[in-house]
Amino acid sequence: MLIKPFALACLMWSTTAAASSAVAPSGGDGLVVVVSTQAAITQLDRYQLINIFMGRYRRLPDGGEAIPLDIGKQSEQKALFYKQLVGKPLADINAYWARLIFSGKTRPPQQVDSTEQALQQVADNPTMIAYVQRSQVDARFRIVYEF
Repeated sequence: MLIKPFALACLMWSTTAAASSAVAPSGGDGLVVVVSTQAAITQLDRYQLINIFMGRYRRLPDGGEAIPLDIGKQSEQKALFYKQLVGKPLADINAYWARLIFSGKTRPPQQVDSTEQALQQVADNPTMIAYVQRSQVDARFRIVYEF
């Protein structure tokens, strides 16, 4: 049985509350979502992040373009991000994207090789959005969501 992408996104969104508290790292260095300080957006909620990172929308709430970045193809940081965001393992996320790419409906977040590369791209481009460890955030970035 094929699940429509929107239905799958809704299902993934509905499972986030319990999953996010179960996998949050200890200490004050958890994952955060950042944009450039040049970006107009100041805050996003979980539902908006799901829409952006799962390919439903490519616009921020203020109407500006949103270009999400994924760090590594199979990185632990990427796996943790999606587990906290939608409560699903990376294998499920990869299968979700394979179906959407095959259907031609949308495209996945841009891949970068490292956190440093993601930070540089976000700092240089106010339309980009990425997830990083809190300790990696400096004055060039604005935290728009915290897990």
